[in-house]
Amino acid sequence: MTDAKTATKRRNAAGLRRDLEVLEILGSPLSIRQGGLGVNKVAELTQRDKGQISRTLATLADAGFIERNKTTGRYRLGHQLYALAARTEESRLVHESERFLRKVVNRIHETAHLCVLRGGNVLTLKSELALSAFRGLGWEGVSVAALRTSSGRALISDWSEADVRDWYEAHANDSLVVSPTVGLPPSIPDSFVSDSSTVSPTKIHTVEDLLDELALIRQRGFATVDEEFELGLVGASAPVRDSSNTIIGVINVSAPKQRIGPYLNKLGSVVAEISSELSRELGATA
Repeated sequence: MTDAKTATKRRNAAGLRRDLEVLEILGSPLSIRQGGLGVNKVAELTQRDKGQISRTLATLADAGFIERNKTTGRYRLGHQLYALAARTEESRLVHESERFLRKVVNRIHETAHLCVLRGGNVLTLKSELALSAFRGLGWEGVSVAALRTSSGRALISDWSEADVRDWYEAHANDSLVVSPTVGLPPSIPDSFVSDSSTVSPTKIHTVEDLLDELALIRQRGFATVDEEFELGLVGASAPVRDSSNTIIGVINVSAPKQRIGPYLNKLGSVVAEISSELSRELGATA
């Protein structure tokens, strides 16, 4: 009887290890760049039977640990897994960022945001409002397409050229406002997602444009956009790094062009300075 129980436990443990292997693959840079992986690719990478992988993916999806894109059929990490992760590393990032976001607000008197990358999207984890900010305006929990934002460009600014090219191919045509989880901020009308008249032309038309822009970001230490996300709006973002010197987030400031447009590069320098302070707090040495 004891041997039977031990064997059952081992089989269960082996199944758990196989499930964890699938999650690790769906969280890999390859999966993130491509917006997820299909059943065939996961089966290839795990060297397991396609039918077994299909059942495993379905089980994980039912539990909310992964999600399936109905258009592409690809699987990616799901909300439940991010909810668990938010209680660990991301929780620390949010907690540690609070006083640095307040420092940005105190220096420039504009609202500051902490943002992270989610595939082709930028997700705002935390906002620190300036005293003059409209209190109903909230970006926390809202995802927007990364390519048109200073946050998105800063978040991928340390990637290799090959990774950037793959990511651009997967996300160049993403909708601007992708998947808000708490509703769009009051400043953006519901029609904004499909109404291209509210958006200025972007300076990123090809992957070569993006690579040139990323080189400039690395040189300056911050990224800027000028009405590429929304008419009349400019923004600056600078990377936040962890103890491995990997970019794990950005501090972002966005505000009306008429108010901060002439000082956008100076604003970027301030954000970069404070982002570097937060990075050192997290153990970065770069």
